[in-house]
Amino acid sequence: MTMTSTDRRTAPAWLAWGALGVVYVVWGSTYLAIRFTVESMPPLLSGGLRFMVAGAVLVLAVGVLVGRGALRMDRRQLGSAVLIGLLLPAWGNGMVVIAEQHVASGLAALLIASVPLYVVVLRRLLGERPPAITLVGVTIGMAGLALLLLGGPVAGAHGSAGWGPWLVLLAALGWSVGSVASTRLPVPANPFALSAVEMLAGGTAMVLVGLVAGERVDLDRITTGSWVALSYLVVFGSLLAFSSYVFVLGMLPVSTVATYAYVNPVIAVLLGVLVAGERFGIAQLAGGLVVLAAVILVVRAERRPKPEPPCGEMSVPDGRVPS
Repeated sequence: MTMTSTDRRTAPAWLAWGALGVVYVVWGSTYLAIRFTVESMPPLLSGGLRFMVAGAVLVLAVGVLVGRGALRMDRRQLGSAVLIGLLLPAWGNGMVVIAEQHVASGLAALLIASVPLYVVVLRRLLGERPPAITLVGVTIGMAGLALLLLGGPVAGAHGSAGWGPWLVLLAALGWSVGSVASTRLPVPANPFALSAVEMLAGGTAMVLVGLVAGERVDLDRITTGSWVALSYLVVFGSLLAFSSYVFVLGMLPVSTVATYAYVNPVIAVLLGVLVAGERFGIAQLAGGLVVLAAVILVVRAERRPKPEPPCGEMSVPDGRVPS
Protein backbone atom coordinates (compact mmCIF):
# COMPACT_ATOMS: atom_id res chain seq x y z
CA MET A 1 0.00 0.00 0.00
CA THR A 2 3.01 2.30 0.29
CA MET A 3 3.77 2.13 -3.46
CA THR A 4 3.70 5.33 -5.50
CA SER A 5 3.26 5.44 -9.28
CA THR A 6 7.07 5.55 -9.65
CA ASP A 7 7.47 2.53 -7.37
CA ARG A 8 4.98 0.57 -9.47
CA ARG A 9 6.90 1.23 -12.68
CA THR A 10 10.06 -0.23 -11.11
CA ALA A 11 8.40 -3.09 -9.20
CA PRO A 12 9.30 -6.71 -10.09
CA ALA A 13 7.37 -8.25 -12.96
CA TRP A 14 6.06 -11.12 -10.83
CA LEU A 15 4.15 -8.64 -8.65
CA ALA A 16 2.32 -7.24 -11.66
CA TRP A 17 1.47 -10.66 -13.04
CA GLY A 18 0.43 -11.89 -9.60
CA ALA A 19 -2.03 -9.01 -9.29
CA LEU A 20 -3.32 -9.72 -12.80
CA GLY A 21 -3.74 -13.39 -11.82
CA VAL A 22 -6.01 -12.33 -8.94
CA VAL A 23 -8.12 -10.35 -11.42
CA TYR A 24 -8.23 -13.38 -13.75
CA VAL A 25 -9.54 -15.81 -11.14
CA VAL A 26 -11.57 -13.75 -8.67
CA TRP A 27 -13.43 -11.60 -11.18
CA GLY A 28 -14.40 -14.72 -13.08
CA SER A 29 -16.24 -15.91 -9.99
CA THR A 30 -17.96 -12.60 -9.20
CA TYR A 31 -20.54 -13.06 -11.96
CA LEU A 32 -21.93 -16.07 -10.14
CA ALA A 33 -21.78 -14.22 -6.80
CA ILE A 34 -23.77 -11.34 -8.31
CA ARG A 35 -26.37 -13.83 -9.54
CA PHE A 36 -26.93 -15.13 -6.01
CA THR A 37 -26.89 -11.62 -4.52
CA VAL A 38 -29.69 -10.28 -6.73
CA GLU A 39 -31.90 -13.31 -6.00
CA SER A 40 -33.18 -11.56 -2.87
CA MET A 41 -31.46 -8.15 -2.78
CA PRO A 42 -32.19 -5.03 -4.87
CA PRO A 43 -29.42 -4.79 -7.50
CA LEU A 44 -28.24 -1.18 -7.23
CA LEU A 45 -28.52 -0.94 -3.44
CA SER A 46 -26.64 -4.21 -2.91
CA GLY A 47 -24.01 -3.29 -5.51
CA GLY A 48 -23.60 0.18 -4.04
CA LEU A 49 -23.31 -1.22 -0.51
CA ARG A 50 -20.63 -3.60 -1.75
CA PHE A 51 -18.42 -0.78 -3.03
CA MET A 52 -19.13 1.66 -0.21
CA VAL A 53 -18.18 -0.88 2.46
CA ALA A 54 -15.08 -1.98 0.54
CA GLY A 55 -14.06 1.64 -0.11
CA ALA A 56 -14.47 2.61 3.56
CA VAL A 57 -12.42 -0.39 4.69
CA LEU A 58 -9.70 0.47 2.18
CA VAL A 59 -9.56 4.11 3.33
CA LEU A 60 -9.16 2.91 6.91
CA ALA A 61 -6.46 0.40 5.90
CA VAL A 62 -4.46 2.98 3.95
CA GLY A 63 -4.75 5.53 6.77
CA VAL A 64 -3.63 3.05 9.46
CA LEU A 65 -0.95 1.13 7.54
CA VAL A 66 0.51 3.95 5.45
CA GLY A 67 -0.63 7.17 7.05
CA ARG A 68 -3.10 9.87 6.18
CA GLY A 69 -0.55 11.44 3.86
CA ALA A 70 -1.17 8.63 1.36
CA LEU A 71 -4.77 9.78 1.05
CA ARG A 72 -3.83 13.34 0.08
CA MET A 73 -4.62 14.37 -3.49
CA ASP A 74 -5.18 17.62 -5.34
CA ARG A 75 -8.47 18.62 -6.95
CA ARG A 76 -7.55 17.25 -10.36
CA GLN A 77 -6.54 13.88 -8.92
CA LEU A 78 -9.68 13.71 -6.78
CA GLY A 79 -11.85 14.67 -9.75
CA SER A 80 -10.23 11.99 -11.92
CA ALA A 81 -10.70 9.33 -9.23
CA VAL A 82 -14.38 10.23 -8.83
CA LEU A 83 -14.94 10.23 -12.59
CA ILE A 84 -13.29 6.82 -12.99
CA GLY A 85 -15.38 5.56 -10.07
CA LEU A 86 -18.54 6.63 -11.89
CA LEU A 87 -17.35 4.82 -15.01
CA LEU A 88 -16.01 1.58 -13.50
CA PRO A 89 -18.01 0.54 -10.40
CA ALA A 90 -21.15 2.63 -11.03
CA TRP A 91 -21.66 2.42 -14.79
CA GLY A 92 -19.74 -0.77 -15.56
CA ASN A 93 -20.63 -2.93 -12.58
CA GLY A 94 -23.98 -1.30 -11.86
CA MET A 95 -25.43 -2.19 -15.24
CA VAL A 96 -24.13 -5.75 -14.99
CA VAL A 97 -25.85 -6.17 -11.62
CA ILE A 98 -29.15 -4.93 -13.05
CA ALA A 99 -28.80 -7.12 -16.14
CA GLU A 100 -28.05 -10.28 -14.16
CA GLN A 101 -31.63 -10.29 -12.94
CA HIS A 102 -32.46 -11.40 -16.50
CA VAL A 103 -29.17 -12.67 -17.98
CA ALA A 104 -27.24 -15.82 -17.06
CA SER A 105 -23.98 -15.12 -15.26
CA GLY A 106 -21.95 -16.94 -17.93
CA LEU A 107 -23.56 -14.99 -20.76
CA ALA A 108 -22.91 -11.71 -18.96
CA ALA A 109 -19.23 -12.64 -18.66
CA LEU A 110 -19.01 -13.53 -22.37
CA LEU A 111 -20.53 -10.18 -23.33
CA ILE A 112 -18.17 -8.30 -21.00
CA ALA A 113 -15.33 -9.99 -22.92
CA SER A 114 -15.94 -7.27 -25.51
CA VAL A 115 -14.03 -4.77 -23.33
CA PRO A 116 -10.72 -5.08 -25.27
CA LEU A 117 -12.63 -4.54 -28.51
CA TYR A 118 -14.10 -1.34 -27.14
CA VAL A 119 -10.64 -0.26 -25.97
CA VAL A 120 -9.28 -0.56 -29.52
CA VAL A 121 -12.15 1.52 -30.93
CA LEU A 122 -11.68 4.17 -28.24
CA ARG A 123 -7.96 4.39 -28.93
CA ARG A 124 -8.70 4.81 -32.64
CA LEU A 125 -11.13 7.64 -31.84
CA LEU A 126 -8.41 9.26 -29.70
CA GLY A 127 -6.11 9.43 -32.73
CA GLU A 128 -4.07 6.24 -32.42
CA ARG A 129 -3.63 3.92 -35.38
CA PRO A 130 -4.02 0.27 -34.34
CA PRO A 131 -2.53 -2.37 -36.69
CA ALA A 132 -4.80 -3.67 -39.44
CA ILE A 133 -4.94 -7.11 -37.79
CA THR A 134 -6.33 -5.43 -34.66
CA LEU A 135 -9.20 -3.95 -36.64
CA VAL A 136 -9.82 -7.37 -38.19
CA GLY A 137 -10.05 -8.81 -34.69
CA VAL A 138 -12.58 -6.15 -33.68
CA THR A 139 -14.72 -7.01 -36.72
CA ILE A 140 -14.62 -10.72 -35.88
CA GLY A 141 -15.48 -9.95 -32.28
CA MET A 142 -18.53 -7.94 -33.30
CA ALA A 143 -19.72 -10.94 -35.33
CA GLY A 144 -19.35 -13.13 -32.24
CA LEU A 145 -21.33 -10.63 -30.15
CA ALA A 146 -24.09 -10.75 -32.76
CA LEU A 147 -24.26 -14.54 -32.36
CA LEU A 148 -24.50 -14.17 -28.59
CA LEU A 149 -27.27 -11.59 -28.85
CA LEU A 150 -29.27 -13.59 -31.39
CA GLY A 151 -28.81 -16.93 -29.64
CA GLY A 152 -31.66 -16.36 -27.21
CA PRO A 153 -31.70 -16.67 -23.40
CA VAL A 154 -29.49 -19.16 -21.58
CA ALA A 155 -31.31 -21.96 -19.76
CA GLY A 156 -31.07 -21.51 -16.00
CA ALA A 157 -31.10 -17.70 -16.02
CA HIS A 158 -33.41 -15.75 -13.69
CA GLY A 159 -35.38 -14.28 -16.59
CA SER A 160 -35.15 -13.54 -20.28
CA ALA A 161 -35.71 -9.81 -20.79
CA GLY A 162 -34.54 -8.88 -24.28
CA TRP A 163 -32.81 -5.73 -23.08
CA GLY A 164 -30.58 -7.61 -20.61
CA PRO A 165 -27.71 -8.51 -22.97
CA TRP A 166 -27.72 -5.01 -24.47
CA LEU A 167 -27.38 -3.53 -21.01
CA VAL A 168 -24.31 -5.72 -20.42
CA LEU A 169 -22.77 -4.40 -23.65
CA LEU A 170 -23.43 -0.86 -22.45
CA ALA A 171 -21.75 -1.78 -19.16
CA ALA A 172 -18.70 -2.98 -21.13
CA LEU A 173 -18.53 0.40 -22.86
CA GLY A 174 -18.47 2.23 -19.53
CA TRP A 175 -15.80 -0.10 -18.18
CA SER A 176 -13.68 0.44 -21.31
CA VAL A 177 -13.93 4.23 -21.10
CA GLY A 178 -12.95 4.10 -17.43
CA SER A 179 -9.99 1.81 -18.11
CA VAL A 180 -8.64 4.06 -20.87
CA ALA A 181 -9.26 7.19 -18.81
CA SER A 182 -7.33 5.77 -15.86
CA THR A 183 -4.17 5.69 -18.01
CA ARG A 184 -4.59 9.26 -19.27
CA LEU A 185 -5.93 11.33 -16.38
CA PRO A 186 -3.97 12.62 -13.37
CA VAL A 187 -4.63 10.21 -10.51
CA PRO A 188 -3.43 9.89 -6.88
CA ALA A 189 0.06 8.42 -6.51
CA ASN A 190 -1.11 5.67 -4.14
CA PRO A 191 -3.13 3.11 -6.15
CA PHE A 192 -5.05 1.93 -3.10
CA ALA A 193 -6.12 5.48 -2.27
CA LEU A 194 -7.25 5.77 -5.87
CA SER A 195 -9.17 2.50 -5.62
CA ALA A 196 -10.84 3.61 -2.38
CA VAL A 197 -12.08 6.88 -3.86
CA GLU A 198 -13.33 5.10 -6.98
CA MET A 199 -15.29 2.56 -4.95
CA LEU A 200 -16.76 5.19 -2.61
CA ALA A 201 -17.80 7.41 -5.53
CA GLY A 202 -19.20 4.54 -7.58
CA GLY A 203 -20.96 2.92 -4.63
CA THR A 204 -22.55 6.19 -3.54
CA ALA A 205 -23.82 6.83 -7.06
CA MET A 206 -25.34 3.34 -7.26
CA VAL A 207 -27.14 3.74 -3.92
CA LEU A 208 -28.52 7.16 -4.88
CA VAL A 209 -29.76 5.93 -8.25
CA GLY A 210 -31.25 2.84 -6.61
CA LEU A 211 -33.17 4.93 -4.07
CA VAL A 212 -34.45 7.29 -6.76
CA ALA A 213 -35.52 4.26 -8.83
CA GLY A 214 -37.60 3.01 -5.89
CA GLU A 215 -35.41 0.16 -4.66
CA ARG A 216 -35.98 -0.75 -1.01
CA VAL A 217 -34.41 -3.35 1.29
CA ASP A 218 -36.63 -5.97 2.94
CA LEU A 219 -34.39 -7.73 5.45
CA ASP A 220 -36.92 -10.50 6.04
CA ARG A 221 -36.73 -11.56 2.38
CA ILE A 222 -32.94 -11.65 2.08
CA THR A 223 -31.60 -15.20 2.02
CA THR A 224 -28.44 -16.49 3.64
CA GLY A 225 -27.04 -17.23 0.19
CA SER A 226 -27.40 -13.58 -0.83
CA TRP A 227 -25.62 -12.40 2.33
CA VAL A 228 -22.75 -14.84 1.72
CA ALA A 229 -22.51 -13.79 -1.94
CA LEU A 230 -22.47 -10.09 -1.02
CA SER A 231 -19.76 -10.67 1.58
CA TYR A 232 -17.68 -12.49 -1.04
CA LEU A 233 -18.12 -9.58 -3.44
CA VAL A 234 -17.01 -7.06 -0.80
CA VAL A 235 -13.92 -8.94 0.37
CA PHE A 236 -12.72 -10.68 -2.77
CA GLY A 237 -14.44 -8.94 -5.67
CA SER A 238 -13.82 -5.37 -4.45
CA LEU A 239 -11.10 -5.19 -1.80
CA LEU A 240 -8.86 -7.80 -3.41
CA ALA A 241 -9.63 -7.97 -7.14
CA PHE A 242 -10.71 -4.38 -7.85
CA SER A 243 -7.69 -3.00 -5.98
CA SER A 244 -5.48 -5.44 -7.90
CA TYR A 245 -7.00 -4.20 -11.17
CA VAL A 246 -6.32 -0.54 -10.34
CA PHE A 247 -2.83 -1.48 -9.16
CA VAL A 248 -1.91 -3.44 -12.28
CA LEU A 249 -3.19 -0.70 -14.63
CA GLY A 250 -0.23 1.36 -13.44
CA MET A 251 2.28 -1.43 -14.12
CA LEU A 252 1.25 -3.15 -17.36
CA PRO A 253 -0.07 -1.85 -20.71
CA VAL A 254 -3.84 -1.50 -20.76
CA SER A 255 -4.05 -3.96 -23.67
CA THR A 256 -2.28 -6.57 -21.52
CA VAL A 257 -4.48 -5.90 -18.51
CA ALA A 258 -7.51 -6.28 -20.80
CA THR A 259 -6.63 -9.97 -21.28
CA TYR A 260 -8.63 -10.66 -18.11
CA ALA A 261 -11.68 -10.30 -20.35
CA TYR A 262 -11.04 -13.65 -22.05
CA VAL A 263 -10.06 -15.51 -18.89
CA ASN A 264 -12.98 -14.34 -16.74
CA PRO A 265 -15.68 -15.69 -19.11
CA VAL A 266 -14.21 -19.20 -19.11
CA ILE A 267 -14.29 -19.31 -15.31
CA ALA A 268 -17.73 -17.68 -15.18
CA VAL A 269 -19.25 -20.09 -17.70
CA LEU A 270 -17.84 -23.14 -15.92
CA LEU A 271 -19.12 -21.94 -12.53
CA GLY A 272 -22.51 -21.05 -14.00
CA VAL A 273 -22.88 -24.52 -15.49
CA LEU A 274 -21.56 -26.43 -12.47
CA VAL A 275 -23.14 -24.40 -9.65
CA ALA A 276 -26.18 -22.63 -11.10
CA GLY A 277 -27.26 -25.14 -13.74
CA GLU A 278 -26.94 -22.70 -16.65
CA ARG A 279 -27.01 -24.31 -20.10
CA PHE A 280 -25.81 -22.74 -23.34
CA GLY A 281 -27.12 -23.43 -26.84
CA ILE A 282 -24.93 -24.10 -29.87
CA ALA A 283 -25.26 -20.54 -31.21
CA GLN A 284 -24.35 -19.05 -27.83
CA LEU A 285 -21.31 -21.26 -27.40
CA ALA A 286 -20.20 -20.51 -30.96
CA GLY A 287 -20.62 -16.78 -30.37
CA GLY A 288 -18.67 -16.95 -27.13
CA LEU A 289 -15.81 -18.81 -28.79
CA VAL A 290 -15.72 -16.28 -31.64
CA VAL A 291 -15.58 -13.37 -29.19
CA LEU A 292 -12.78 -14.98 -27.17
CA ALA A 293 -10.83 -15.77 -30.35
CA ALA A 294 -11.20 -12.17 -31.49
CA VAL A 295 -10.02 -10.82 -28.14
CA ILE A 296 -6.96 -13.09 -28.20
CA LEU A 297 -6.21 -11.90 -31.76
CA VAL A 298 -6.50 -8.25 -30.72
CA VAL A 299 -4.34 -8.61 -27.61
CA ARG A 300 -1.63 -10.55 -29.47
CA ALA A 301 -1.59 -7.93 -32.24
CA GLU A 302 -1.24 -5.14 -29.68
CA ARG A 303 1.80 -6.87 -28.19
CA ARG A 304 3.73 -6.88 -31.46
CA PRO A 305 6.61 -4.39 -31.69
CA LYS A 306 5.51 -1.13 -33.30
CA PRO A 307 7.65 0.71 -35.89
CA GLU A 308 9.62 3.73 -34.72
CA PRO A 309 7.72 7.01 -35.22
CA PRO A 310 8.97 9.57 -37.76
CA CYS A 311 11.52 12.09 -36.53
CA GLY A 312 9.91 14.70 -34.32
CA GLU A 313 7.03 12.46 -33.17
CA MET A 314 6.85 10.77 -29.77
CA SER A 315 5.58 7.21 -29.37
CA VAL A 316 3.41 6.59 -26.31
CA PRO A 317 2.55 2.86 -26.09
CA ASP A 318 -0.91 1.63 -25.19
CA GLY A 319 -2.47 5.04 -24.86
CA ARG A 320 -0.34 6.16 -21.94
CA VAL A 321 0.82 9.72 -21.55
CA PRO A 322 4.38 10.51 -20.40
CA SER A 323 4.67 11.14 -16.67
